[in-house]
Amino acid sequence: MYLHSIGTAVPPRAYTQNEVFHALENTLKFHQLTSRSRALLRKVLGNRNGIETRHLALERVEDAFVFEPDSMMARFRQHAPALAETAARQSLQKSGLQISEIDAVLVATCTGYLCPGLTSYLSQKLGLASSITFLDLVGLGCGAALPALHQASSLVTSGSARNVLVVCVEICSAASFLDDDPGVLISACLFGDGAAATILSSESPSPTRKIRWVKSFSHLAPEHRDHLRFDHQGGLLRNLLAPEVPALAAQHARTVFDRTGLREKDISGWIWHAGGRDVLAALRSEFSLHENDTRHSTEILRRHGNMSSPSCLFALQSALENGVPDGSWWLASFGAGFSSYGALLDVSS
Repeated sequence: MYLHSIGTAVPPRAYTQNEVFHALENTLKFHQLTSRSRALLRKVLGNRNGIETRHLALERVEDAFVFEPDSMMARFRQHAPALAETAARQSLQKSGLQISEIDAVLVATCTGYLCPGLTSYLSQKLGLASSITFLDLVGLGCGAALPALHQASSLVTSGSARNVLVVCVEICSAASFLDDDPGVLISACLFGDGAAATILSSESPSPTRKIRWVKSFSHLAPEHRDHLRFDHQGGLLRNLLAPEVPALAAQHARTVFDRTGLREKDISGWIWHAGGRDVLAALRSEFSLHENDTRHSTEILRRHGNMSSPSCLFALQSALENGVPDGSWWLASFGAGFSSYGALLDVSS
């Protein structure tokens, strides 16, 4: 099985962290927080934390701090299908495949809920056949790209599909929250909006660089569920983010990688979910990597923030376009649950 291509999409407007803070400090909500919370926001948004800009699906940055359930749901309903379509069309164009050759579509998201799901909207926008297999994956959090690709590989292996379109789309600005919980505050400083799409196929693309899907692995640690998850308050999603998350991300990433039977020296390309500056630092420490080994994830974080599920596909696209040598690549994501995923890719020119 092969990954044909990757398409990405972000909202047109990028906001600097300073822009976000200056808009926030003029809101009533900011002044309702404790002085300690205000100082934390000022520190994280005002200093270099690995993020310079975030693309947000907003007409004005001030809209990010209007915490009304109906408005935030409308934001997701408006922007999630549009970004998913843009990323999907870009992936299709790069692949050289026709719309009629797509016989399954999977869409992963965690930042909004639609029924019918995003597959209904995306199928209509793309003009996909009504007989295709479709599946919405909801609630997998930042790690969703890898289990979505695993499901796609199952469809291809079973002969149920030849070309499976996989889309990860998150409107994180539709799932933001502010209160005096430090983890909630940090979350508000990290996340951006975006979508990524790829096509998993039974046949190798030609003449582009070949990305063969070898095998995937996963690990679920429910005992750490409360360290990273959404809950609900006042009709809004509220992201819980514990200080232990970077260490847990590295710990569980190690568990998943060890199941491959490989060693670090066997990997020529490391592609990580850009969860945050401290997360990437913990991964480098755990795997004895240099900053250069995580540069593509670091760059995605710098330009886009943590986009949740699309982030690792953005990093994979960057690695493919910017000189990572052929060989065995390790693609990894992690998120709510605490869940951790990895996939071994064989990349050749």
